[in-house]
Amino acid sequence: MRTRAEIECWLTDMDGVLVHENTPIPGASQLLEQWRDSGTPFLVLTNNSIFTPRDLSARLRASGLIVPEESIWTSALATADFLRSQMPGGTAFVIGEAGLTTALHEAGFIMTETEPDYVVVGETRNYSFEAITKAIRFIGAGARFIATNPDATGPSVDGVLPATGAITALITKAIGMEPYVVGKPNPMMFRSALNRIGAHSENTGMIGDRMDTDIVAGIEAGLHTVLVLTGISDPAEIQRYPFRPDEVLDSVADLLVKEPFEAEEADIL
Repeated sequence: MRTRAEIECWLTDMDGVLVHENTPIPGASQLLEQWRDSGTPFLVLTNNSIFTPRDLSARLRASGLIVPEESIWTSALATADFLRSQMPGGTAFVIGEAGLTTALHEAGFIMTETEPDYVVVGETRNYSFEAITKAIRFIGAGARFIATNPDATGPSVDGVLPATGAITALITKAIGMEPYVVGKPNPMMFRSALNRIGAHSENTGMIGDRMDTDIVAGIEAGLHTVLVLTGISDPAEIQRYPFRPDEVLDSVADLLVKEPFEAEEADIL
């Protein structure tokens, strides 16, 4: 079994691990700084496909967390990476926002409403009956059905919002076909992230706050898994699952490496 000392690269979830709403979780800023200063390869992962990495980097910076856009990996980027590997230069009908359309454009895909190769559904706050109807008809005519992530709901200051999974369920009910989901808990998102930073599963850790996405996907991808209790999971939640993370920590602050003099001082105290 690997120990934390053997981990040379890190993947980490964003919401519930580094930040909650717009408030940084204690220890997150210091951990990111520690990784940057030590040259530790890392990526911040999110299933949210609305925003581009640049948008998310700015959002995090406003919260006091410095994460360059090249260190952010979204389900939209993972989806675009997957589709490029499947059909370079393909076409897609997209239900989604700039995070998804930008990623697909940069992957060489063409957005179209004429016999698309794929129907790709991601997060959006502007679902329309017309767009959903077109998606159903395109899939019925042979387009391949792809979703960026399976999340049925998402958070907001006013409460839960319907998310990607809720819309794909509507399409599935109408057409009788399930989408291929690229984002967590599909370990493919982690494998594409590993490729992005040139890392290997043998020496990479995954930090998350959800057993049903972060941890199970990390285990299936062969990563060292760390569950933090600053998100939705608590000790009782862990007991519900037949698998276990390698570590359970109160927060990312527990991952900070103490300087030698700090460790000596702590021992004295």
